[in-house]
Amino acid sequence: MSEDNRKERVMEETEAIVNEASQENQDIDGKENTAGCPADREDMADAAAGDEAADANTEADSQNEEEAGEGRAGGDSQDGEETGKKESSGTEKRGFFGKKKEKKDPKDAQIEELTDRVRRTMAEFDNFRKRTEKEKSAMFEIGAKDIVERILPVIDNFERGLASVPEDAKGSAFAEGMEMIYKQLLKNLEEAGVKPIEAVGQPFDPNFHNAVMHIEDENLGENVVAQELQKGYMYRDSVVRHSMVQVAN
Repeated sequence: MSEDNRKERVMEETEAIVNEASQENQDIDGKENTAGCPADREDMADAAAGDEAADANTEADSQNEEEAGEGRAGGDSQDGEETGKKESSGTEKRGFFGKKKEKKDPKDAQIEELTDRVRRTMAEFDNFRKRTEKEKSAMFEIGAKDIVERILPVIDNFERGLASVPEDAKGSAFAEGMEMIYKQLLKNLEEAGVKPIEAVGQPFDPNFHNAVMHIEDENLGENVVAQELQKGYMYRDSVVRHSMVQVAN
């Protein structure tokens, strides 16, 4: 509400109070019909109305002063908040830009560099060790397979020789000695990880069998090994020599 509107409102209230006071005085004068001249009664009414108007003006002035004080207080508080914000923002800016990057000690930087180099060297050495062990294992397996492959013809000759022994000579000391040497050789190879591949009666598997002949046999199923022409061997999990077989159907 503006200053002019408040003043008009106060004046209107003052006039209303004066009129009401005048009407009440007139009513009282008429009822009591007291003695005295009319001039005295009018003076008394005017004085009462003047007192009420003065009280109304005083009340309006005090109200205006209170509102003006509140306005000044609000402005002061707003100015204080803005000033506080500016000071805090200035402090933040100074704190942000005032920080200086601490310089790292050259010794600490050198220690970090050397530590990183040591870690890298240890990782490389560990990889080299694992790779070397794997290569050694592979080389050992390749060398062992080569030796086993060279021994297999000797085993084949033992088997052929024992198969050619006549029936009347199988109980002789020579035949029994040959058979004992053959079994001993097979035992040592088995302990080293060499074992024969099963073929006869097994389904044909190109990973273990080498088919060189084919026959029709109703007693056998389809792609079943009917006969083993040359025994195959494995060293651990790898094939040294495939079995040479005859496949039925």
